[in-house]
Amino acid sequence: MMRRAVVKGVGHYLPERVVPNAEFEKSLDTSDEWIKSRSGIERRHFAAEGETTSDLATKAAKAALAMAGIDGKDIDAIVLATSTADLTFPSAATMVQHAIGNTSGYAFDVQAVCAGFVYAMSNANALIVSGQADRVLVIGAETFSRIMDWTDRSTCVLFGDGAGALILEAEDGTGKTADRGVLSTDLNSDGRYRDLLYVDGGVSTQNTGMLRMEGKEIFRHAVEKLAQTADAALEKIGLGADDVDWVVPHQANIRIIQATAKKLGVGMDRVVVTVQDHGNTSAASIPLALSVGVANGQVKQGDLIVTEAIGGGLAWGAVVIRW
Repeated sequence: MMRRAVVKGVGHYLPERVVPNAEFEKSLDTSDEWIKSRSGIERRHFAAEGETTSDLATKAAKAALAMAGIDGKDIDAIVLATSTADLTFPSAATMVQHAIGNTSGYAFDVQAVCAGFVYAMSNANALIVSGQADRVLVIGAETFSRIMDWTDRSTCVLFGDGAGALILEAEDGTGKTADRGVLSTDLNSDGRYRDLLYVDGGVSTQNTGMLRMEGKEIFRHAVEKLAQTADAALEKIGLGADDVDWVVPHQANIRIIQATAKKLGVGMDRVVVTVQDHGNTSAASIPLALSVGVANGQVKQGDLIVTEAIGGGLAWGAVVIRW
């Protein structure tokens, strides 16, 4: 027998304000067609004034708890992936903990930018497998609209705000790949590429900063590294692309998603795509897409899911889950 971290519920939340591509035409030299042709994005959501990352995370968490049929007080740990926490400290995770009425568990943030959710899932899985927790709430939540340079048409049209969450619970498995739950993880980072995607400010520089990105270089690294990490995660458990029911990738750019799927040998009919509706929501994009995939009837119990993401650092990784 082997202890597995099994998905029991999933949920998401998107701010009410929807921003179509056409809205950027008023202030930038761009167009709906230009944005769609280069990214696949048609619209995104922006948080309202005063609406914070922990607010979005809490609503997604409550949706996941409702699907799982459990109460916030029954959670042992909360792992929240974000690069846009409400405050320098305390963690946004502790704010969610309070909001869901949990007083006996523990909560912390994970920061790996767009790869944050796969890092959070890997940490949550380790907590369960090691016996340090029986139920873990894993969240990805971002308000990237707060760190955009609205004069930079190459970046500000790409990002949106949102949150997704899921509940992992310990169950006994056989140790074989037919088990439900997290089957393998693969994490990587390489700080040599820091300048390809970063925010030019921070606490020690006393400047909030704005997002900066070398788009062409990020594209090149993304396709190579996302395919590599997905293959590595599958290889660890003796599986390959033909065994995969769904790839649920980081939703950054449709061309990256398509190129990575091709490199993996997976048809686009087996890829969950939400980038057109949400834009790049960084650490929130994978749980958002999982929640939408479940709601749409795509992702079903027993399906083999591969999630993969890359973000600033560079940091990248993949998680294989039997749903």
